[in-house]
Amino acid sequence: MLEESCQTFVSDCHVRAAAELIRHTWDPVVLSALRLGPTRRNELLLRVAGVSDKVLTQVLRRLQDRGLVIKVRDTGRPSEHSGAVYRLSPLGESFANGPLAQLARWAADNQAELAGP
Repeated sequence: MLEESCQTFVSDCHVRAAAELIRHTWDPVVLSALRLGPTRRNELLLRVAGVSDKVLTQVLRRLQDRGLVIKVRDTGRPSEHSGAVYRLSPLGESFANGPLAQLARWAADNQAELAGP
């Protein structure tokens, strides 16, 4: 059982590994935005209001390095307008549609209490 092997504050704890995936503010937001399907970078900039161009580039690179996002050539456009689209990898889909979506539901359900005094 995972809980038995994961003691509080142990550096190799599975909870710490999972928390690392949402440590950066924009990473979970971009993952959630990509749940809607493959998206061009400029569309992500619009969809994820408040993120800068530079930060989005950093986020996409980090998520690609972790194997959560895949950058693919956009074959649905004429060659003169071709570019890349970003989509969730199978690992990214399992994370974004599983624990990340559950965390978002929990936050929504407890929004009033999380707001503080």
